[in-house]
Amino acid sequence: MNKAEYLKRLYENRFDSQQQRSKLLLWNVLIQDFLQKYVSTDAVVLDIAGGYCEFINQISASSKHLIDLNPDCHLFANPNVDIMNIDILDIHQREKVENNFFDIIFVSNFFEHLADQDQLFEVLDFCFQKLKPGGSLLVIQPNFKYSYREYFDFIDHYLPITHQSLLEVLKALDFRIDTLIPRFLPFSTKGRPSAAWMLRLYLKLPIAWKLLGGQMFVQASKPYSPRQ
Repeated sequence: MNKAEYLKRLYENRFDSQQQRSKLLLWNVLIQDFLQKYVSTDAVVLDIAGGYCEFINQISASSKHLIDLNPDCHLFANPNVDIMNIDILDIHQREKVENNFFDIIFVSNFFEHLADQDQLFEVLDFCFQKLKPGGSLLVIQPNFKYSYREYFDFIDHYLPITHQSLLEVLKALDFRIDTLIPRFLPFSTKGRPSAAWMLRLYLKLPIAWKLLGGQMFVQASKPYSPRQ
């Protein structure tokens, strides 16, 4: 079995068809009740490693783009989503994406799959280069500080990241930190809240985040003034 087939089976086994439908409904609530306020409807938006397209299909924006290595992601993307099957860790492939182009770059549950800190630096540097000045990087990410018991229950999790370590690398790359929620969503969609109405209620109760939150939310922006 080659690696592509292995990964396909891995993710198919992780979430069955019913769980995928539930995830889609949860993403709809998350976008409408939280994420959309960070994304202008006239924005140019890039989703990195969002292969099932739960975010990019449902966010309201004037121009939508997806980067994912999975050649099957076109099966999930809406017709108005521009798909780029490129490896942003490859310097030659990343040059295919225009600099200073996106208003918003969104990354969810991706950094933990990177091999090491060097790869995290490369991905975040890519985001900095491709954002317009004043543009924002939005990150939803398991926070190892609050999810260490479950963090490595997934075989494809490699890099442990806390909100402090993520902020450290973002600041080193000259990002400005606009919003930081160290404890936001539960660690996995397999946990609570597991229904759309539960998530809608959960998002209205930040006190619950401090009890159940295993993932962080970060909004970081690219300054208008260039790097020195």
